[in-house]
Amino acid sequence: MSLPTRQRVWTTPPDVTLCPVDSLSDPGARNFVLQIEEAFFHGFLVRHNGQVHGFVDRCPHAGLPLARVLDQYLTPDKQHLVCGWHGALFRPDDGRCVGGPCNGASLTPWPVKVEDGMVVTT
Repeated sequence: MSLPTRQRVWTTPPDVTLCPVDSLSDPGARNFVLQIEEAFFHGFLVRHNGQVHGFVDRCPHAGLPLARVLDQYLTPDKQHLVCGWHGALFRPDDGRCVGGPCNGASLTPWPVKVEDGMVVTT
């Protein structure tokens, strides 16, 4: 017996408060799953050099989530995002792949901003 497939969406509505910016290490990353009606959005935030960026949690190479372990999006030196399945490396500021099987491709941005100390979708 197979389990029902959960419908996924690739965008979120604006003005959803996600977390206090201070709850993100710098550098650091954190996973988010948001239920939007009957579907689910999977994304993550990365804080690097004082800036917060959001990305859809989907590798452009094979469509899998980047992290094999919850919130483990950064390389050990915390300079790049890494796909735990294929080893692709991405810049944390713009999601561009700089090494691995999808070199030159990019993660899909998840538009967020910091407002009054909180990270919010835009």
